[in-house]
Amino acid sequence: MSPQQPFKQRGLALISVMLVLALCAIWASQITAHLSNQVNKSVNIELNQQAYWYAMGAESLAKMVLKESFKTDRDSTNLSQLWAQEEQTYPVEQGTITGKIRDLRSCLNLNALRAPPPANADTSNNKKTPVQQAYQDLLVNLDIDGVGEFEAEYLTESLIDWLDEDTSIISAGGAEDNDYASKEFPHYAANNHIASIGELRVIEHYNPIIIDKLKPYVCVIPNNESLLINVNTIAEDQAALLAALLDIPVGDAASIISSRDDSGFEKIDDFFQSQELTEVKLTDEQKQVFVVDSEYFKLQATASFNNSFFSLNSIMKVENNQSVVVLSRNMGRE
Repeated sequence: MSPQQPFKQRGLALISVMLVLALCAIWASQITAHLSNQVNKSVNIELNQQAYWYAMGAESLAKMVLKESFKTDRDSTNLSQLWAQEEQTYPVEQGTITGKIRDLRSCLNLNALRAPPPANADTSNNKKTPVQQAYQDLLVNLDIDGVGEFEAEYLTESLIDWLDEDTSIISAGGAEDNDYASKEFPHYAANNHIASIGELRVIEHYNPIIIDKLKPYVCVIPNNESLLINVNTIAEDQAALLAALLDIPVGDAASIISSRDDSGFEKIDDFFQSQELTEVKLTDEQKQVFVVDSEYFKLQATASFNNSFFSLNSIMKVENNQSVVVLSRNMGRE
């Protein structure tokens, strides 16, 4: 045996030991990383869960505020009431709760575009219902870049097709299952009520710019096809919506809203006697849209806990017996 052979064997043994130690170190490192990830996940879940319960606390507070607001006056809903405060932020242990209540009678309920036309309405030539026409006029009034009367008509028709229960395209701007099946991510038309404004993202012709422009003016009341606008809570920066519903200039609509005080109009007839409307001929269908009270509200709440955040959108209804019922909850920002 060569005198160098034992040294070679010892060298190989040393390399083998070092290789085993390296593998053990890698294995231990992977186990440590895995355990660390599991711990972080558990911590994040716990933090998010606490933020969730803070948001649910905001919902409970909103229900109390709504009950208190209508304890003495159920006939009128206006901006002088407790619920109508600006966005409020409350400090809590290791976080904050921020919330705001919105009157869902101060915006156009998108599900109202699904409602059938009135019994005496002219439905020849696929004529739109008054609500559908008002929505189309609103799109024009918003001065969205690239959206004129032609594009507004297409946007309205694609939304109507998304909502209506049939699978027939109402006109050139509409879209049904075949149109959506050819998309990069195929899907069907809902042919049912919309659940949230975010659903507009998957409807033909809509894009983020159009949706962001629409958000202050429209809303969704779950499984409800009514359109009622509370003239006491619609804001001056929503004048484009009021103008579309009344078929008047946006400036006149803004003037009506700006002349109203926080307590609003006591009776709806007081609204119709506004100077800007004295020479406007309104149909009975147009007049029936406007009210001075509301029963549907939306809480937009955000809770934070130790750098974990949770957003909640709760739609609530104030019943005649003053109880408040939660109709739906959407997690995350719309």
